[in-house]
Amino acid sequence: MDIIKLLVLALAPVFAIIIYVYFKDKYEKEPLHLLFKCFFWGVLSIIPALLLEILAGKLSIFTGTDFHSVALYAFVGVGLSEEFSKFIFLRFFAFKNKNFNEPFDGIIYAVMISMGFAATENILYVMEGGSTVAWLRMFTAVPAHAAFAVLMGYYVGKARFSESNRFLLLFNGLLIAVVFHGAYDLFLMLKDYSGLVIFSFITLVTGIILSIKTIKKSSESSPFKRWRFK
Repeated sequence: MDIIKLLVLALAPVFAIIIYVYFKDKYEKEPLHLLFKCFFWGVLSIIPALLLEILAGKLSIFTGTDFHSVALYAFVGVGLSEEFSKFIFLRFFAFKNKNFNEPFDGIIYAVMISMGFAATENILYVMEGGSTVAWLRMFTAVPAHAAFAVLMGYYVGKARFSESNRFLLLFNGLLIAVVFHGAYDLFLMLKDYSGLVIFSFITLVTGIILSIKTIKKSSESSPFKRWRFK
C-alpha cells in the first residue's frame, strides 16, 4: 500500500473525532485559528513525551518483567509521560486564551491537542506497521487518546472558572487521564497474561462512554445556551 493511502488511514480517525467534537460545541464555536494552534501544540507535545518515555526506559524500576515494573511503566513511563506532556500545552497555552470563555472549551482544546499528538503517533506506527496497524489503531488507540482528553478537558474547563478549587480540578483532570491511559496500556503490556487484554478493551469502552456523557453534560450546561434561545 502506498504512502498516501497509509497517511489517509492514519489520519482519518483523527479528523473524524475532531469533526465530531467540533459540532458538539453547539452554542459558541471556537475560532478555527486557535483550534489549529491547539492541534499544532499537540504535535509538539510528542517531543517531551518521547523524552520522558526514553528516560523511563533507562531506569531499572521500569525495565523489569514482573507485574509491578510493568504497571509502573504503564502508568508513569507511558500514561503520565504522554498525558502530562499534553496537559502542559493545555494548561499553559490554551488555558490562558481569552477565547476560553466556557467550561466546554476545556474539552475541545484538550481534544485538539490530543489529536495533534495522536496524529503524529499514528503516522509513525502506521508507516512502520502498515494497513493492519492502521485499522487496529483506528478503533483503539486514537479513540482512547480522544476519550482521555475529554475527561481531562472537562476538569480543566471547570478549573478555568474556579478560583478556590483550581489546583484540585486541574490535578483531577490530569490524574483521571493518566489512570485511564495507564490502565489501558497495562493490560496490553502484560504479555505473560494475554487473556487480560480484554480489560484494555473494557477500559477503552468505559472511557468512551464516559467521554460521550461528559461532552453532552458540558455542552448542555453551556452559559451560551440560554443566551442563544432568548
